[in-house]
Amino acid sequence: MKITTPYQSLLLISALLANGGAFAYDPDKEKDCKKPRFSDFNLTEYSAANEVKIAPETEFFFKLSPWVDPSTIKVTIKGQPIEFTVDSNSSFHKVTAKLPAALAGQFARINASAKAVLGCDSQDGWLVKIAEQ
Repeated sequence: MKITTPYQSLLLISALLANGGAFAYDPDKEKDCKKPRFSDFNLTEYSAANEVKIAPETEFFFKLSPWVDPSTIKVTIKGQPIEFTVDSNSSFHKVTAKLPAALAGQFARINASAKAVLGCDSQDGWLVKIAEQ
């Protein structure tokens, strides 16, 4: 019969407790938070194949999934925050803003970001060419 010392028992218990954290991982927890989804951007994005120019001060909008926290929505153009409005219903949040007149004749990237009510976040963006005035 083998006799263990109190230190060996303590070491065994410590090792088991330290490894307990690894068993606590639950891959289903990642599925609990749905990332915000961006859709229905109304302007035509600029590309080499589609060189559409958009008039300055044109109103644009996009929609966000209903599980977004509206207070976390951010919209920037060329890295500068712009004013926007949010109209919410049970199906989506509609974000509306205008292209700044000061950017006439320039390329501009519109970036938007938001967080879901449960905390995960997402972002999207669209490149547009703003026409001369």
